[in-house]
Amino acid sequence: MKLWLFDILACPIDKHFPLKLLIFSYKTSKEEFIEILDKYINNKIENSDLEDIIEIKSKNGIPYIKDLICIKEQPLEDYIKCLLNSINELKNIHDKANLNESKQTLSLITNEVKQTLLDYMESKEKKDISQLYPQLYLLNKIKCQIEIDSGLIYCEKCNRWYPIIETIPQMLPDEYRNETAEIEFLNKYKNLLEPEVTSKNLKPFHP
Repeated sequence: MKLWLFDILACPIDKHFPLKLLIFSYKTSKEEFIEILDKYINNKIENSDLEDIIEIKSKNGIPYIKDLICIKEQPLEDYIKCLLNSINELKNIHDKANLNESKQTLSLITNEVKQTLLDYMESKEKKDISQLYPQLYLLNKIKCQIEIDSGLIYCEKCNRWYPIIETIPQMLPDEYRNETAEIEFLNKYKNLLEPEVTSKNLKPFHP
């Protein structure tokens, strides 16, 4: 499961949004995280790194932009607002994976990248989107390339939980779920579960 999908996921039972996401492991390798971090931190991003990420057009002197996150072409300020909304969704994510690099990237996005975008929006100087290429690179790579291997999606409204198994979120109606397999899943990752989840009367199964 890619992180961008979490921006739009709602509980299939009660349609509640946003949900909570606990990440247990990534399919993406540590080396891939390190490469992304290195390019961002050391400003090694080249135009070729952005070719498949961001598209910019000018209409009547106004830049219109889309990328892998904001797939609808929008004027510059609306585009930045779209990115900020996507960043805000990360507050509902708890990274429990044994990978420091993943935690570092999420922290950079929710703090440094977000603040840079906010400062850019508030600046009265002429705005050049190229100033934001490092931030756009990092945000798009993490949201749209990084793959979650296992995790848990939780609805605070109805206390239902849904496993992510081998990158696939298993968001099925109760009657189609496998009680034995899913309790085994919960027990396997019980040490990584948040108290706010384990303290609830989880549905449809709990350990």
